[in-house]
Amino acid sequence: MQWNLSDDRPIYLQLMETITLAIASGALPAGSRLPSVRDLAAEAGVNPNTMQRALAELEHTGLLYSQRTAGRFVTDHTEQITKKRKELAMEQIHIFLSSMKDMGYTAEETVELIRQAIKEG
Repeated sequence: MQWNLSDDRPIYLQLMETITLAIASGALPAGSRLPSVRDLAAEAGVNPNTMQRALAELEHTGLLYSQRTAGRFVTDHTEQITKKRKELAMEQIHIFLSSMKDMGYTAEETVELIRQAIKEG
């Protein structure tokens, strides 16, 4: 996973976002086992307590679950992963549309620019 952490927001939230993106993109497939808290924390360069908090929050969302002696796993519910993937996409689309509006583009002009970009590949 790419851990691009910054000081502008709480680290545990950024960890959650990175792991969520890995799940939504399929880099962490449904049902897969996550590395240990310590291993993930070392990889990300953060305190294990911070990583533990991020993973616990992701369990509350249902994207992860724990098995007492086996560790943490990505949910097997592919519908939930698909829903989260769509939510992430919609967030990006809203950010993009807001930026286009700020530049003075109408919705129709924006759609036409998207069509052009797709044609150009």
